[in-house]
Amino acid sequence: MTTTTLPTPPGSPHDPDPALVVVAHGSRDPRALRTVRALLDQVRALRPGLPVHLGHIELNDPLLPDTLAALGDREAVLVPLLLSRGYHVKRDIPEMAAASPVRARVAAPLGPHPLLVDALHARLTEAGWHRRRGDAVVLAAAGSRDPDSAVDTGRTARLLAARLGVPVVPAYASTAAPTVPDAIAALTAAGHRHIAVASYFTAPGRFATETAAAAPWIAAAPLGTHPAMARLILHRYEEAPATAPTAPLELASA
Repeated sequence: MTTTTLPTPPGSPHDPDPALVVVAHGSRDPRALRTVRALLDQVRALRPGLPVHLGHIELNDPLLPDTLAALGDREAVLVPLLLSRGYHVKRDIPEMAAASPVRARVAAPLGPHPLLVDALHARLTEAGWHRRRGDAVVLAAAGSRDPDSAVDTGRTARLLAARLGVPVVPAYASTAAPTVPDAIAALTAAGHRHIAVASYFTAPGRFATETAAAAPWIAAAPLGTHPAMARLILHRYEEAPATAPTAPLELASA
């Protein structure tokens, strides 16, 4: 399997590193919070001494406003633990940052990025995927009303198709079309005999469980604590813009 490597830009020897705040969505499934906490432990292991914090948009503690309030007026980089652009990335997170005393910079969401393709490929392989004639893959994502989210998911699907050498169709658990069952039905009608579902979710939860149940062959596990995820979080942290955002929508490049 091809592994994507990224250089880590050197930090200033005089200024303390900005705090890293990983912003998770939040979930009622307790496995999600356990997974996110384990992922943050991986980030800390990769960058000892870097202050790493967690904040949730909803559903779980600590909520992002509480995390930011505890940081006072120090500098921080907020990295969304989200896989595409959408309302949370464009509005919710910047607005929460702007309402806090933190000197915040908001990084781009995790996707699209080749490191995610590394993780998706690995999860499919772990589930038993191997390329053969007639295969296809459904890239199962959460879905959003924001068209930029579908653009980002489509780009990941194209990157994964290039890696696997088989068709990869993006599909969604809610809000957007096609649904995962509809994508599976269309691929079956087109003559694909083995259709795998790649779980394009950061952690276990309802959407990941429901899309896995629809798989006619194999379903990969969510991205979770794959090592590429921790590396990508740090990459987004390092590439965040050098100046604090003055309004929503000022994000690092994808």
